[in-house]
Amino acid sequence: MRRGARSAKGYTMSRRANLAAALLVLSLLAAACIPGGDGDDPGTDTAAEGEFTDTDPGDCVTVDIAVSSEKIDLMNDLAREFNDAGEEVDGQCIFVRPLRKASGSAATLLAEGWDEELEGPRPVIWSPAGSAWGGVLNQQLIDAGQAPIAPTDFEPFMLTPLVIAMPEPMAEALGYPEEPIGWNDLLELSQNPEGWAAFGHPEWGPFRLGKTNPNFSTSGLAALIAQYYALAGKTRGLTGEDISRADVVENARTIESAVVHYGDTTLTFLNNWYRNDVRGTALTYASAVAIEEVSLINYNRGNPDGVIEPGEEVVPPRIPLVAIYPEEGTLFSDNPFFVLEDAEWVDADEVAAARVFTDFVQRPENQERVLEFGFRPGNIEVPIADPIIAENGVDPAQPTTTLEVPDPGVLVDLIDQWGRTRKAAQVLLVLDVSGSMADFASDDGSRETKLDLATRAATTALEQFIDDDIVGLRTFSTDIAIADDGQPLDYLDVVPLGPVRQNEQALQQALAGLFPVAGTPLYTVTRDSFADIVEVYDPTRINAVVLLTDGVNDDPRNSDLGGLLTFLEEQARGETAAQVRVFPIGYGRDADFNVLEQIAVATNATSYDASDPRSIDQVFTAVISNF
Repeated sequence: MRRGARSAKGYTMSRRANLAAALLVLSLLAAACIPGGDGDDPGTDTAAEGEFTDTDPGDCVTVDIAVSSEKIDLMNDLAREFNDAGEEVDGQCIFVRPLRKASGSAATLLAEGWDEELEGPRPVIWSPAGSAWGGVLNQQLIDAGQAPIAPTDFEPFMLTPLVIAMPEPMAEALGYPEEPIGWNDLLELSQNPEGWAAFGHPEWGPFRLGKTNPNFSTSGLAALIAQYYALAGKTRGLTGEDISRADVVENARTIESAVVHYGDTTLTFLNNWYRNDVRGTALTYASAVAIEEVSLINYNRGNPDGVIEPGEEVVPPRIPLVAIYPEEGTLFSDNPFFVLEDAEWVDADEVAAARVFTDFVQRPENQERVLEFGFRPGNIEVPIADPIIAENGVDPAQPTTTLEVPDPGVLVDLIDQWGRTRKAAQVLLVLDVSGSMADFASDDGSRETKLDLATRAATTALEQFIDDDIVGLRTFSTDIAIADDGQPLDYLDVVPLGPVRQNEQALQQALAGLFPVAGTPLYTVTRDSFADIVEVYDPTRINAVVLLTDGVNDDPRNSDLGGLLTFLEEQARGETAAQVRVFPIGYGRDADFNVLEQIAVATNATSYDASDPRSIDQVFTAVISNF
């Protein structure tokens, strides 16, 4: 029996509890409206993961490098070798220090302000996954009346093309490998109401596409560019007029309608694909996902997240993926080395030292090492070799057509256009309002609570949902309200599901007076929230629950984690529930991250770590990028 409430009407509460519940739920809606995430590079990158721990021996010219996540391990190794070799500039030693930083996140920080206390040192070299990010950064700076800082001449460090990854049986149903396949074929699949039944496989269901958010994801941005080139029938010179044509916009909207959900990183799709492969349901999770070639190689090797932990057993999937190089053309992630010599914080010695390191990584022996990680060498003198081979589902002779990166203004227009054509969402935002939300967010003496930080994030978040999105807000805490029959309620819907803009003004006015209440009935609210979205499932939308909690389940009336996970997994086998996902956020160090990960896995979603409450802005950015 549910102990939650579908509506605030008909319940008697103390005046204090009523105000707390209402205002705290409203804060979650605002906080969860930040867009973004990162595709190939998780949007919540910090120095803690993949951290470079070597220290400057003293009085060296330090070259800080902001590096996209897919190459941080290799870059750390090269930096250590370089530092140990004793390279100098004008008789002074050089110390290279890589910092893992998502491509899109770094672009935003470089454009809007880089907080070194939170983000680490500002870079001398910026190496995003793709050079298109340099154009995006420069355009943002120009629009803000500032001078561009990303150079237009640079050395690519390593290469990997964007591909459309498909399970091999699905690709073969479309004629692979004899027949070329491209974005226009995906358009036809998206328009076909029969789905895979049109190709003799009704058991695979409708065509389901996975894409990442182009605001922060390199693969998402590259896929968006390639998609619009294909729909416009061009390979070069994409213009604002091209992407605004009525037929192009309508066809783009049709392709987006097939999206399962978006995502901050392609690893979300690959990890879920791999788990479904183990369950025998890989062909009903997703039909195609736009990823980089290197990620497909890692997947087929049995390493979907690209990281092999000590003692981890690598087991190739039962159904491998194959790389479709779109016949209309594709783009490369070229991993540029942008030496930011025009940035105000970079001096001449740092520029000279950065160029010494740039030359070092271009040496043939170092370029050969990129192959170990599944990339193609940036130095064309180094030949392509294993693992870029057919046995791994890829073709070293492809792609035959490389698309031109559009002008920066068109890139910005493309991202804006995507915001108008992306698939709409129906999202229930669920906020833990237990007493621990009153804890201080850090021990730096600021005396800000976790709730304070969430409130501040909320004030700038609401506008990031599109007008057509449907959003509902729920708070939960033990005995948060009393029903008319005297029974305690563990959650309360203060803002029912509805168009987000209808609630905007009330939300903004309500954010000033938030305070926490009691305990954490995590299992009850998760089960019921999932079931409630299943009840109102809309196949034309992305349907999801975003669940933020800062603690563990402490509800003595429901401690059945096994029952919750079984329920979610059984429901996820159904056609409707399989498309409803729970995205948990662990907020603060006391959150039960292991349980939250299990909840996400059970619903083919992903969990997010905001153990440092100061990162909540970035985490919400990553979460909301799924919609």
